[in-house]
Amino acid sequence: MENLKPPAGAKMRRKIVGRGPGSGMGKTSCKGHKGQNSRKGGGVRRGFEGGQTPLIRRIPKRGFKNDRFTEEFNEINIWMLNKFADNSIVDRESLNKLSLIKDNKLKIKILGVGELEKKIKEIHADKISASAKEKIEKSGCKVVVKE
Repeated sequence: MENLKPPAGAKMRRKIVGRGPGSGMGKTSCKGHKGQNSRKGGGVRRGFEGGQTPLIRRIPKRGFKNDRFTEEFNEINIWMLNKFADNSIVDRESLNKLSLIKDNKLKIKILGVGELEKKIKEIHADKISASAKEKIEKSGCKVVVKE
């Protein structure tokens, strides 16, 4: 264990500049003579092409993003509603109590995956799929859609 050491060339000494001519890196401190890059704070920002119109501005814009118009929903499958007691009302508060919705600000959509085994009185949602509505109404439950 005492003879362990890094391989040759793995540990490099930090370059110390501007400490006299004897160091070999004195006077201009490896920055050459005059010019923008020799100055304090010198250099240009990323993407700058010397005043020429940069590439990012020469290439045309393409496409369209519709992201700001998309609606996001808390998706609830029918099988998840089996957690509720019989004759209960399913709404935002009751879904939140059972931690079935991720984000309380998003709308609620009921999807038709699974079967409803409980006798639920009412289900309040912002949207409901056609298959979910059919299954829920077949079980004798009332659906209230707030569109």
